[in-house]
Amino acid sequence: MAAPLLAPVRKTVRTIEGRTPAHRDRAVDGLRALALLAVPTGHWLLGGFTLDPSGALHNASPLSSFAALAPASWVLQMLGIFFLVGGYASVLSFHRAAARGESTGHWLRARLARLGRPVLGVTAVWAALIPVLSTFGVPEATLRTGATLVIQPLWFVGVYAGITALTPYCVRAARRLGVWAAAPLLGAVAVVDFLRYGPYADAMPSWLSLLNLLPGWMFAYQLGVSWGEKRLGRRAAWTLLLGGTALFAALLLFFHYPASMVGVPGQDRTNSHPPSLLVLALAAAQSGAAILLRDRIARLLRRPALWAPVVVINLCAMTILCWHQTAMFSAAVPASFLGAVPGLTTAPDSVGWVLARLAWLPVFAVALLLIGRLTRRFEAPWTGVTTALRAVAGALAAAFAVFALGLA
Repeated sequence: MAAPLLAPVRKTVRTIEGRTPAHRDRAVDGLRALALLAVPTGHWLLGGFTLDPSGALHNASPLSSFAALAPASWVLQMLGIFFLVGGYASVLSFHRAAARGESTGHWLRARLARLGRPVLGVTAVWAALIPVLSTFGVPEATLRTGATLVIQPLWFVGVYAGITALTPYCVRAARRLGVWAAAPLLGAVAVVDFLRYGPYADAMPSWLSLLNLLPGWMFAYQLGVSWGEKRLGRRAAWTLLLGGTALFAALLLFFHYPASMVGVPGQDRTNSHPPSLLVLALAAAQSGAAILLRDRIARLLRRPALWAPVVVINLCAMTILCWHQTAMFSAAVPASFLGAVPGLTTAPDSVGWVLARLAWLPVFAVALLLIGRLTRRFEAPWTGVTTALRAVAGALAAAFAVFALGLA
């Protein structure tokens, strides 16, 4: 009975395997897929809701009640890996474009378009959905909660786009300095952290932390560029792994950095927005481990059954990033009309909530799969889309930004 049902899956697996070029770097694709899956898993596990007396949903976090869950964020915070493989893939793509005679500007426009289309799509769709949901009785506070959820992962796209634009300079730095090209970025974040957390913290302006935004996330990207330029070998990888782990432990034990890699409501310090030195320490350790495990991962992904899902995840990367919060929200909104639903609309302050949320994860995954079937087209080139439709999408996206940022 199971064989006929599995036949299409097996055919797809064989097709993907047959179409994979022999030179494809399966390990890098596998690492990217792992980092991608960590984003929705982290948000779905560490993002809860509360229901106010009027029936509106508000964001909440189980980390506020369960500090012991903080180590889970060390595993689920894999943006360091994402930027590492992003830098590696970008430098290879950059060189291939140059070999074809393409200009840097043409290469960059194509990369940015791939990032921008799905973002424009999700924000335009949400702008159209907000008045519809309001008509069906969804409270404005719930809609603002949903808008916040959508915005949360999109900041990453803006930062990633800005860093991608600096790829030519990263290549030059990697060729000149090798792995040491990332050291000034680490130093810059360390200086800002000392100023904002050290003895002069009270005299520092509130915007000072924003100076960490670019060097903080560019650190792992620069490591990836050095890796792609073959200037980061196993010895340097061991240094990153051991040095990053030692720095991570020291910052936690002796400098009292928050243990959670994500923001926790009620805490005055956060590691990720913008990144602190702890984020870079984790990224260094993760990057070192990834480079050391590259050959083992590549051998593992020679198995067609494991390689096929990696390909599918990479093809839907931006869809997963842009729509996974909407998938969770699509389950929470109907539940809010039913009242207290464990793991969805009840406060994330008990072990029962954690167990219930784990049970909801497959539901969120199915919702994302269904949404993705409709929205995957936003990742493909918008051929046949008129200028007028593009303008409408842009206007809707701008309207959503105004609503989500609380400007209207």
